[in-house]
Amino acid sequence: MQIILVSRTKKVPKTLDLADRRLRYRLLGVAVGAVVGCAGFGALVALALASPRDGAIAEIGQLHKQVAQQNAQLADVRKDAQREVDALAIKLGQLQAQSTRLNALGERLTQVGKLDDGEFNFDEQPPVGGVEDTSDSSYALPQTLDKSIDELAKQFDRQQAQLSALQSFLLDAKIESNLKPTGMPLDGYISSYFGGRPDPFSGHAAHHTGIDIAAPTGTPVQAVAEGMVTYAGIRNGYGNVVEIDHGNGYMTRYAHNSQLEVHPGQRVHIGDVIAKAGSTGRSTGSHLHFEVWYDGRVVNPLAYVKSHR
Repeated sequence: MQIILVSRTKKVPKTLDLADRRLRYRLLGVAVGAVVGCAGFGALVALALASPRDGAIAEIGQLHKQVAQQNAQLADVRKDAQREVDALAIKLGQLQAQSTRLNALGERLTQVGKLDDGEFNFDEQPPVGGVEDTSDSSYALPQTLDKSIDELAKQFDRQQAQLSALQSFLLDAKIESNLKPTGMPLDGYISSYFGGRPDPFSGHAAHHTGIDIAAPTGTPVQAVAEGMVTYAGIRNGYGNVVEIDHGNGYMTRYAHNSQLEVHPGQRVHIGDVIAKAGSTGRSTGSHLHFEVWYDGRVVNPLAYVKSHR
């Protein structure tokens, strides 16, 4: 088989003989080269078309990773913030409890100190005012809420310590006052005073160791101080008598009673009825013989019955 190639330039036509083995190898090489070239060109075109989409997919993947990392960081921040909020809530609860204790302590102090009602109202904010000077940095507010809460807690601690000390002082003063004989032991009038007087039976000069308070039989006799009953019974000349040890060196004696209302070892408080007035023992009529003893010796009760607690 032969192929005749005719040129337009009127040159001599070329004849290709396909029976020639060299020619067939050359044509086969050209054909293979053409096929490989087309395949390479197609691969380049495919890569050119596919590379933008793959790049976009890769970028999207990176963005997903960044979003996941940011979500994890945000979760950590939320946990830290929640922990701080929980800590502040605990501190706030402690401050509220401490404020309640301070208010209760203040109420007790107003009662112990016998302050007028309304003089200190712990349910209201204390009135404050004045011109503010912000030029001095020493009056600047704390920079953080946590620091402010810590300073407030320390202030509460100082106030509670001061109020506790004041309470102890007032309670000690109240206890000491309650243990000191004060006031009249019953309603009546003083019919005989402490000291020298004529004996009501013999008329001879005698020393009266207490005061006599005239009162009808059965008039309640009250303890003039807190203490312990050390004796309740009959004594020669005193009739039915009650003796109370108040501590701090004080002892009181109530004599000539018609009836006793307490027994030895009994704890009595101010105003407790310990006996009923009468005329038992060495007596000319219904009255109460009242004595005050201090550090083992009898003293004039007049100053005690006229004093006020």
